[in-house]
Amino acid sequence: MSSEFDANEFPLAYLITFRTYGTWMHGDQRGSMDRKHNVYGSPRLAPNENREWVETMQQKHGPVELTAQQRRIVDMAAREVCLERGYVLLAINVRTNHVHAVISAACKPESVLNALKAYATRKLRQKRLISEDAKPWVRHGSTRYLWKERHVEKAIGYVLYDQGDYPPDFDD
Repeated sequence: MSSEFDANEFPLAYLITFRTYGTWMHGDQRGSMDRKHNVYGSPRLAPNENREWVETMQQKHGPVELTAQQRRIVDMAAREVCLERGYVLLAINVRTNHVHAVISAACKPESVLNALKAYATRKLRQKRLISEDAKPWVRHGSTRYLWKERHVEKAIGYVLYDQGDYPPDFDD
């Protein structure tokens, strides 16, 4: 009898995605997930112009779009945190409004996600590329577990070559 998942404590890798502040609001036409609707396999929230407007009005500052220089700093910060913490960075793509990374780590993905964001924020502030009070990232992000080698390969391909609004399906 074959098992759906390997008996490993941690997956082979994680596909980690996080967005810059204010660039994809709940209610946006692309749909979204929020704290109350964040169960694996559940559909995205439907577009809602009123919710999008309310969230936009509640922003503490305008949307953050990363310049080429800021993107290089975020990339360098991700490589640094992986090196310092013993994570294996398999792929990274820092875009103007989001970051995708495939990382292998023997810990929960939330700690990896938080470290990536913290190191990037600190480096951006040290280089004076964002203000001390700017919030460059959204509250959380996406942490997809990659249990099978083919899923890791698919995620790496997506991160490096196939950017889009929705990551590939890893349920096969």
